[in-house]
Amino acid sequence: MKHLFIIFFLLVSISSVSAQTAEVLPPYRKDPRLPDFTIQQTDGSFFSKAQLPKCDYTVIIYFAPDCNHCQYEATEIIKNMDSLKNVFFVFAAYRPLDEIREFAEKYGLNTFPNIRTGRDPKYYIPAFFEVKFTPFVAVYDRQWMFVQAYEKGVEASELIALAHKN
Repeated sequence: MKHLFIIFFLLVSISSVSAQTAEVLPPYRKDPRLPDFTIQQTDGSFFSKAQLPKCDYTVIIYFAPDCNHCQYEATEIIKNMDSLKNVFFVFAAYRPLDEIREFAEKYGLNTFPNIRTGRDPKYYIPAFFEVKFTPFVAVYDRQWMFVQAYEKGVEASELIALAHKN
């Protein structure tokens, strides 16, 4: 009887641990579809998932305008834009819109048709991805299904390699 109790206790313990593991997964790991989002662009207009063009990849970059790694990320993406034309980028931040506008202008994000930059006024993107560090980068395929997350940014070379897989 004592052995039966121990086995029962172990089975209950194991099942409760696996249930907790499923609960701590961030939403983007539970649902592979690109989330519905809306950002306020630097010109004041709004841009949402419904307006995304079909591209080989869609990349969501959550950033902070004063983050050195984010500045580097933006510089590298712009420097390599010729190799990333089949990728659509959404740069989103929660900071005041004037700071985001200044960042977009400084790094030339507002000069490319495949980039949208703006403020996430509802703080939806960082909550959905459970962002801990910036830049946070999430990549989605043509069907807007999750491909890869980079929790501390991504090298442009990795995005280029991905963009040329198709």
